[in-house]
Amino acid sequence: MNIRFTFSSLLLLCFLSTNGYAQEVAGVKVPEQVTLTNTVLKLNGAGTRSKFFFKIYVGALYLPQKTNDAEVAISMDGPKRILMHFLYKEVEKEKLIEGWVDGFKNNHTREQFDAFNAKLAAFNALFVTVKRGDRIELDYLPETGTRVRINDQIKGSIPGKAFYSALLRVWLGEEPADSGLKEAMLGE
Repeated sequence: MNIRFTFSSLLLLCFLSTNGYAQEVAGVKVPEQVTLTNTVLKLNGAGTRSKFFFKIYVGALYLPQKTNDAEVAISMDGPKRILMHFLYKEVEKEKLIEGWVDGFKNNHTREQFDAFNAKLAAFNALFVTVKRGDRIELDYLPETGTRVRINDQIKGSIPGKAFYSALLRVWLGEEPADSGLKEAMLGE
């Protein structure tokens, strides 16, 4: 039996063996990179957000350069993305808002929280009840600020880098919503 590989069949074989996904987390294929504003962002890390033994969502952090230092990730210039792929059957809008508010309160001083209060209220107004399989993308776009997309539909934006940095502290701050997810997002 004589097997001959042509250049095109070798390329096809290489293409089929790489699916473009860095990892699979809780059954969700997480892309190894995404592109925002003509910048390729690398998957820094991904894991699951759990509460009371239930897996709520897969969370992934995308940055221009990988880092395992939370403060470097928070202060890094350039576009960024947090991806949330929901696993739980339904998370009500009110629970999402409660999570954002708690995350901001737990990771900021009272003065910092008060300074972000109006922007946080505008951010909270962008959300809806989500169901299993829904995706939320929280992007930082330097020219726009924090852009919220739910299932590929842009819901709105919050101007300024400071808000996105504060938002990242919900996952990467001293009091993260889920310490295991923080470690996973930091590639630990």
